Amino acid sequence: MPRSKQYLIDDLSMKESWRLFKIMSEVVDGFESLNDIGPAVSVFGSARIKPEEPLYKQTEQLSAKLAEAGFSVITGGGPGLMEAGNKGAKEAGGESIGLHIHLPLEQGANEFVDVRCDFRYFFIRKLMFIKYAMAYVAMPGGYGTLDELSEALVLIQTKRIRPFPIVLIGTEFWGPLVDWFKERLVRDGFCREEDLDLFRVTDDIDEAVGHIKRHVIL
Repeated sequence: MPRSKQYLIDDLSMKESWRLFKIMSEVVDGFESLNDIGPAVSVFGSARIKPEEPLYKQTEQLSAKLAEAGFSVITGGGPGLMEAGNKGAKEAGGESIGLHIHLPLEQGANEFVDVRCDFRYFFIRKLMFIKYAMAYVAMPGGYGTLDELSEALVLIQTKRIRPFPIVLIGTEFWGPLVDWFKERLVRDGFCREEDLDLFRVTDDIDEAVGHIKRHVIL
């Protein structure tokens, strides 16, 4: 092998080795920052929703009710429904936590975060969402929301973590996806019918919070 290629391989190996230290550092920082938070619910949703839109107000109300019920609220710490989640919790006197991810198209952290963690790696951020949440609430959102939702469903389905409540807010938004689960995944044998019991779909915020309270011991 030409010496120049060998140097390139050695350089890449060295970079990968050093990356492990960055990963370890993020894990440690996350554990240290979040270790003392109270019982928490992770709330997910689109970063593209504006404060004047009904979904923003609904998410704000949801988080306020979660805070009043004794839960801290964890979001991705960015704009849109993440901001609404942090704002609702903070203004209701609850603990507001933001797990902020650095992206090429930078989205800043919102102003309603009390406890902030910064991440470069999505998989570490997802670890923190799972580790420190006693329940998940998914508002309407895009790929990021679907990613977090599917991660939790897989971990519970495969018994890698203890089951916890997962609530999808918005029957009109989530209904077609649930129908596809039934008509394709269950029918074709890709998952069991009882796997559909891993989550609940509702439009009612009080029902969502009540469902979480019934299944979580504070």
